[in-house]
Amino acid sequence: FVLSNGLKVILAQRSSVPVVNMQLLIDAGFAADQFGKPGQSNMAMTMLREGTKTRNSLQISEELANLGASVSNYANLDNSILGMNALKSNFDKSLDIYTDILLNPVFPEKDFERVKKEQLLDIKQEQADPVGMGLRILPKLLYGEGHAYSNPFSGSGTEESVNSITRDDLVKYHQTWFAPNHSTLMVVGDITAAELKSKLESKLSGWKQKEIPVKNIANVMMPDKRKVYILDKPGALQSTIFAAQVAPTGQSNDWVNMDMMNRILGGEFTSRINMNLREDKHWSYGAFSVLLDAKGQGIFTGYAPVQTDKSSESIVELKKELEQVLKDKPITQEEFAKVQTNAVLQLPGGWETNGAVLGALQEQVKYNRGNDYWPNYANKIRNLTLKDMQAAATKVVKPDNMIWIIVGDRSKISKSIVDLKLGEIHYINSEGKETKTF
Repeated sequence: FVLSNGLKVILAQRSSVPVVNMQLLIDAGFAADQFGKPGQSNMAMTMLREGTKTRNSLQISEELANLGASVSNYANLDNSILGMNALKSNFDKSLDIYTDILLNPVFPEKDFERVKKEQLLDIKQEQADPVGMGLRILPKLLYGEGHAYSNPFSGSGTEESVNSITRDDLVKYHQTWFAPNHSTLMVVGDITAAELKSKLESKLSGWKQKEIPVKNIANVMMPDKRKVYILDKPGALQSTIFAAQVAPTGQSNDWVNMDMMNRILGGEFTSRINMNLREDKHWSYGAFSVLLDAKGQGIFTGYAPVQTDKSSESIVELKKELEQVLKDKPITQEEFAKVQTNAVLQLPGGWETNGAVLGALQEQVKYNRGNDYWPNYANKIRNLTLKDMQAAATKVVKPDNMIWIIVGDRSKISKSIVDLKLGEIHYINSEGKETKTF
């Protein structure tokens, strides 16, 4: 149903346990930093429950604890999320605190300085961690300047941008992006639609509709040839390899096909990439491929942390797996049947809790997959064919257009990587600045 202020509400009624779980999906997320400063969404959502016009953060925590309720507040790439878990018997009082946090945050100055310091420390940690280093620069290399997805993957921003964020920036963020007509509330638990609607109308009638800025999530072109970026981490005990490219949007009708194909290639423990680099070669504790969905183009990346002295050999093997799935070694019926059966058998266990159902609803809403997506999901998987898998591989995997990022001890890995003649070599740091060659 839809409230009078335009807020869409989706209810999955489950009365087996007397609790109500809810999540508000706001159309903002890290991508909204395009209109502010990198790291702003993350900071605003972290600070949301630090205080309202009538409650400070300690009062909020104490009241929630006394009611047996909890509130979660965070952002991801496309959305900012405010969640609540509450007992049915205390739902009204819990909802009162929840809507207060949603509508009346004050972003107190004393807490603002603390949260800013914590976010700067998060950036430092990412800059010291090989995976964090790669993920800080990967979006900018894939999407380019000016795109809503081009900031560091974690949403933490840069040291320069976070240092420049003011309390007023957070107030403006809340005023700009928190709009009921650009949000969806998902509710799972022991409550009827009639009950829920009347309670929400009374609490949220003052939350007014508004228009929000349009994020630039337009499709980008892939590079016409491979590029290689080496990030130096002196003394690194292993090298971390990414082979990445943009991927089709999470709103694609054939997303299930692409997800199943990726399970075979590198998405599961028994996938091709892991069986090669871990089980056969023993060069890695775990090597995979990841297909990340987004409202715009997502990311497809091969990922392998490997022993330093096998860096170039591992690149060769990863490249081989990405190329062979398209031509020389197509997906087999045996590989397909195994993941197809597993995917169907895993479904019932995947929806045991209210939280799991909320997660499924979030996916459905985020990517406009429609109300029949989950009821038909098992049949969709059962009806897939080997031909669908091969078509998905051709659609997703583009080995000739990939960006390779290798994080490791440059003095030990650079020469052997250059000798591979994989593509144009760049030496950069985690913020994308070119560093001098030896």
